[in-house]
Amino acid sequence: MKSFLFVFIGMAIGFCTMAQPKAQTRNIIIITTDGFRWQEVFRGADSSILHNTNQVKDTALMCEQYWDENIIERRKKLMPFFWNVIAKQGQLSGNRDFKNDVNVKNLYKISYPGYNELFTGSADRTLIPNLAVRNSNINVLEWLNAKDDYKGKVVAYSSWNIMPYILAESENGLPVNSGYEPVNESEDSVNAILNQVQENVTHKTNCRFDMLTFGCAKRYLEEKHPKVLYLGLGETDEFAHKGEYDHYLQKAHQFDEMVAELWYFVQTDPFYKNNTTFIITTDHGRGKKSSNWNSHGFWVGGSGQTWLATIGQGIAPVGEIKEKDQIYTSQIAATISQLLGEKFKSNHPVDDPIVLKKVDNIFTTAAYSEIVAAKK
Repeated sequence: MKSFLFVFIGMAIGFCTMAQPKAQTRNIIIITTDGFRWQEVFRGADSSILHNTNQVKDTALMCEQYWDENIIERRKKLMPFFWNVIAKQGQLSGNRDFKNDVNVKNLYKISYPGYNELFTGSADRTLIPNLAVRNSNINVLEWLNAKDDYKGKVVAYSSWNIMPYILAESENGLPVNSGYEPVNESEDSVNAILNQVQENVTHKTNCRFDMLTFGCAKRYLEEKHPKVLYLGLGETDEFAHKGEYDHYLQKAHQFDEMVAELWYFVQTDPFYKNNTTFIITTDHGRGKKSSNWNSHGFWVGGSGQTWLATIGQGIAPVGEIKEKDQIYTSQIAATISQLLGEKFKSNHPVDDPIVLKKVDNIFTTAAYSEIVAAKK
């Protein structure tokens, strides 16, 4: 009887060990830039739009900043941190020229369903438009914040003022700072300045200037050292909808610079150094053509095509993934929890985590420029 009991206990312990993933990192920073196409990430500026004077005010100047005939150099001009650092130390997925696909699963391909899918691990069939409607789906951020190890150590900062509803802040107590919401000054002179700047913005929209959102989030990292932080930026989508490709590119370049600044901070801060992972992505794609690049939705082809970048602890340095694969945005929530050694559970089925690439399962392909040239 005792032998049976010991065997049973051993099996139970073994089962629990298998069910609980091993932590790959201690801290996670999730960063999104709204509606930013994979085409610009992997190909750089689009020539057919860049030379369109209806969408670029000074085509010569934009070409000086972001154009090069060589596609490798062109994408480096637009996003130097992505291609000089993440491409060497992390992973980049979503280059459809290699049939490496990243997609949203939701039918609607707009922001609310996209962020819901990202954080809840499920593509809700119910259409929730981009309005202030509370989300009933449990998300991975609130789930982590309810756990003893993460209580009070999870926070979200978003340029878009609908994010508190997507993350159900009023119901679960997850702190979400969004739009032009002031930050807690608490004798912090930097936060006082940030609040003053926000207050003095004359024409406020539902999307705060990304630099202000970034400043608020970075200050929180410096002062509070949360274990999990979400930074949601939105101006790439704002200028895309306006059809201003020049400003869209500038905001993408600014986004790259902000990611670089955050990476430098975590790698020089004792709390975060060598135990922090970045997950960087977008909520939806956009039209594939120069005539519809500024639109998205279930009626616009290409709107479900996205991309994913990862770097940090637990991420093998394989760079750009150049093999056929399929990743869905709905897998990111479980990936976040798995990296932290947790198994995300919600009030709905959650998609499996992404199988992150290892160095030994990546094969070498032809040079990217040769692949693209062959397709022309």
